Amino acid sequence: MSLLKEIQHTAQQVAEAISAVLQIETEIVDNEMTIIAGTGKYKELINMKEEEGQIEAGYLYGRVIRTNQPFFVEDARNDPSYDPSVLTGGTEELAEVCAPIHYEGMVIGVIGLIAFDETQRRSLVMNKLVLLTYLQRMSELLTSKIAEQAALNKWIKTTQKLEVLIGSIHEGIIAIDENGLITNCNETAEQLVHREKQQLIHTPIEQIWPNSPMLEVIQTGKGYIQQEEHYPLDQHEMHFIVTARPIIIQDQVVGVVATFRRMADARRLAYELTSEQKDLYFTEIYGQSRALSLVKKQAEQVARGTSNILITGQSGTGKGMMAAAIHSASNRRSGPFIIVNCGAIPETLLESELFGYASGAFTGARREGKAGKFELADGGTIFLDEIGDLPLHLQVKLLHVLQSKQVERVGSNRLISVNIRVISATNKDLEEMVRTKEFREDLFFRLNVIPLHMPPLSERTEDIPVLMESFLTKYSQMSEHSPLHFSPEVRRAFVSYHWPGNVRELENAIEYAVNMTTSPYIDMESVLPRIRNANSTRLPVMVEADEQPLKAMLQDHERQILLEMLRKYGTGLEAKRIIAAKLDIGLATLYRKIDAHQIIAEEHVT
Repeated sequence: MSLLKEIQHTAQQVAEAISAVLQIETEIVDNEMTIIAGTGKYKELINMKEEEGQIEAGYLYGRVIRTNQPFFVEDARNDPSYDPSVLTGGTEELAEVCAPIHYEGMVIGVIGLIAFDETQRRSLVMNKLVLLTYLQRMSELLTSKIAEQAALNKWIKTTQKLEVLIGSIHEGIIAIDENGLITNCNETAEQLVHREKQQLIHTPIEQIWPNSPMLEVIQTGKGYIQQEEHYPLDQHEMHFIVTARPIIIQDQVVGVVATFRRMADARRLAYELTSEQKDLYFTEIYGQSRALSLVKKQAEQVARGTSNILITGQSGTGKGMMAAAIHSASNRRSGPFIIVNCGAIPETLLESELFGYASGAFTGARREGKAGKFELADGGTIFLDEIGDLPLHLQVKLLHVLQSKQVERVGSNRLISVNIRVISATNKDLEEMVRTKEFREDLFFRLNVIPLHMPPLSERTEDIPVLMESFLTKYSQMSEHSPLHFSPEVRRAFVSYHWPGNVRELENAIEYAVNMTTSPYIDMESVLPRIRNANSTRLPVMVEADEQPLKAMLQDHERQILLEMLRKYGTGLEAKRIIAAKLDIGLATLYRKIDAHQIIAEEHVT
């Protein structure tokens, strides 16, 4: 790489200055033998090769570069080591003094003074030591310029890297000087304040953010971290969370740099980092009963809308799962899904949890205030479980949020816009509560735009075997238990039980049985006593006819017969021949029935 090439214009100026002072021609070449600058005939040869570009040929400039030594040629026309053209008698030069140009310990070129007439030759001979010193000073001048250019290139590269880095940051960045004028910003800042960069630069921060605390930082030299700030924007409001730090040089504040993001984005990020709620889909709500299929179909149909939904049903029927599935199927799936159990939070804390509070709102409040659940749900869905337990005075505030899509924090009169969808759930009769004045009628109609009812397990007993298998797989894996199976008696007992706690009670019962069993089968001894005792009051084998469709009963009975036969005779080919013969069916029919009932052979090896 030719460093002299980067300062070629300066090198030419130096060469011309030397010639003007000394009245002698000057030539500068780089370490690749390219003529960088020159006067007289050398000016016409700029960018061409000196000494045919052969550094190793042994001629003058090549020797200077290789040996890092200055040379003086007193009689150039008779010196065969001076220039290739001497051998053919073609050289015009009479004498020359030249010196290497150094940069960071390396030879990067040669600077030479050349005599073309006798007067110039005598001057070189008489003043060669002085001229050599002079050339060394000129060499230092050139290398200082190279160092300056290198520093400039490095600064430009660093600046470009910094610009790319600042531009890639997802937070907005604004810098102001000691006079409060904006000196720089990134693309994110342009988007957040709805102004282009050229409109922002040299604009007082006061015009963009009136009464900005950044101006206090200039005066005090003390920055601040994660502070909420509100600024007007047309008919709306910019709500940011801002961190500002002073720029201090020699104990003087010369500016401030602020990073900021929309408060809604900060809340969403906090939710994503702290929430363990996984996406849940309709396919994960198990059951094929007509009652469940109908409500799932309704929920899928309304999921992509924006209307509020009220889910009713007994405790444990899966209202929370249905709400989560609706959110996952909605256009808000990328936003937060915030769950609030209105019955589990003490009434004294519920208001601040739902609506947030301002700085100093009450004793013990955070100095910076706190966003409520409605603000956290901005851009997503808020699920208000056990809505029937919401106190009357908070029902008024909730109604205001639903009507205006704005939240007012406790201790503040500032309204904060929120973009939310509300899904509520209750196991209470809200219509009866409206009649008894325990629940506001206007709020009920706001919440109950789309009603969904989760059927109790007693109304979908055909789903019980499916749920049993699902929960058995779940808790067997969690407890690292070997594969388990239900005995026919347990299956019958679970199908005939009335399940007042619904799916939640069924799941808990399976978890209990998995932990209590000591064999590969879950028998009646591993079942909760209340289920075992309830079963003893019923017929030991058959369930009541109105509890299950006949087809489902026959299929379940057939499956149990196949399981018992496989356990008794085995799962090999010969065992299956015996089973087919005893059941008076063909072997192919037996295989077809085993596949239809999804009986895996490995399940029956004991």
